[in-house]
Amino acid sequence: MSTADESASVLDAFRLDGRVAVVTGGNRGLGRAFAQALAQAGARVAIAARDSGRSGDVAEELGVLAVDADVTDRASVEAMLERVTSELGPVDVLVNNAGTCFHRPALEVPPQEWRQVFDVNVDGLWHCSQVVGAQMVERGTGVIVNIGSISALIVNRPQMQPAYNASKAAVHQLTKSLAAEWAPHGVRVNALAPGYVKTEMAPVEDPRFKPRWVDDAPMQRYAVPEELGPSLVYLASDASSFMTGSVLVVDGGYTLW
Repeated sequence: MSTADESASVLDAFRLDGRVAVVTGGNRGLGRAFAQALAQAGARVAIAARDSGRSGDVAEELGVLAVDADVTDRASVEAMLERVTSELGPVDVLVNNAGTCFHRPALEVPPQEWRQVFDVNVDGLWHCSQVVGAQMVERGTGVIVNIGSISALIVNRPQMQPAYNASKAAVHQLTKSLAAEWAPHGVRVNALAPGYVKTEMAPVEDPRFKPRWVDDAPMQRYAVPEELGPSLVYLASDASSFMTGSVLVVDGGYTLW
């Protein structure tokens, strides 16, 4: 969609009817909420994750397809794309959501922990973007939404997480690089940068963290995963048809201070 259809309702631009979407790490937390939102907007959704048992349960609940995939393994990503394309059709929307994080001061980060964070958060996103992006570029259409973080913009406190922060900064810059390169091929690439959201990865109510994570923020609250779904749909749909290379920050005002 290059120009607005004046006869359509503004809400029609947010619809994803008939489109195929893949959400990596889509069986828990934000990924699950993203998969649910895309399905509700009309997309045929596949969740790609390593925990096949959990994926199966979530897929049955949401009415989506579960596909085994390890984003750190390029062959696994290629197999995922082949299965999704075979069962649902070519991928129109890729949501690079899979991620991991460790809290640890810089001088205490072991090499294997640093490597694990980058394997998932950067290399995994790269594998998925390159493999699925090749299909999109060939077709001349597609949308990629990378899940970044406010951690790419600030240094979180009180916990130190240097590997995660650096990895998410890489995600934001890679988003811009791919957007610039693939725009002439009809492929848009944007990033969504959430603030603190109540998930297994973020213990927002823990008294060690709540004073800095929640109480210090302008809105003085955390988000729940479902609140990020509409923003994801906006980026994935024609509602953002003239937007590429952008980072949409949704953080309750946290980065204002």
